[in-house]
Amino acid sequence: MADDHDHGHEDDDEGRTTAPQSAYTARQVAIGFVVALVGLALVFGVPLALTL
Repeated sequence: MADDHDHGHEDDDEGRTTAPQSAYTARQVAIGFVVALVGLALVFGVPLALTL
């Protein structure tokens, strides 16, 4: 049986990477941590401040 899903290319996307396979720098981790803290402050801090 012939391959009906042949699109004429192989694994030619060598430049692509996915996040779980890529190394994170300390700067990227710090930025993510700060973004998470700001989000938590908005989600919990604002409603708590409005109820006082």
